[in-house]
Amino acid sequence: MSLSGLTSGDFTEQNEPFSLFGEWLKEAEASELNDPNAVAVATVDEHGLPNVRMVLLKGYDERGFVFFTNFESQKGQEILGQKKAAMCFHWKSLRRQVRLRGEVEVVSDAEADEYYATRPRGSRIGAWASKQSRPLEGRFALEKSVAEYTARHALGDIPRPPHWSGFRIRPLTIEFWHDRPFRLHDRMEFRRPAPDGVWEKVRMYP
Repeated sequence: MSLSGLTSGDFTEQNEPFSLFGEWLKEAEASELNDPNAVAVATVDEHGLPNVRMVLLKGYDERGFVFFTNFESQKGQEILGQKKAAMCFHWKSLRRQVRLRGEVEVVSDAEADEYYATRPRGSRIGAWASKQSRPLEGRFALEKSVAEYTARHALGDIPRPPHWSGFRIRPLTIEFWHDRPFRLHDRMEFRRPAPDGVWEKVRMYP
């Protein structure tokens, strides 16, 4: 068996990860049937126990990777408490994965307002009506809350709730993984000592 495929051009000669991520995400948008921007977000609670759930990536650039949520939710409270998180993208149709982890910052009010304004009206109502991650006595209670906030905001704009905003993960490591035959996968890790540091590129054993 030849191992020449392990040195394919998938990782290019780029010395920073964001352009490569953009290329992979664009290809995923063309090949994935549903939510190519879906990503698993991992956090840790005050007892050191991990949690993981799927969210939707809503933006990325050289500053980091952004998603939005209710800050009173479990993930919101865990991120605010630890200020660290990890992400994992998996694009099955492309047999690719991207993992990253790092420090977390809250996006600016202007960024949160701008994205919130693009959400469907029902989703903006839901941000007010749902006490995310807290016990719900029955579906009727949720529907009642939605009806109350719908009536309250029947006319005009729906303001962004003070507890609803976004997080930006500022990665210290980003690993690109590509499936290869016989489990001899391609793995390339970009790493830096701090969010404003210089990237180092390291090829990893599969």
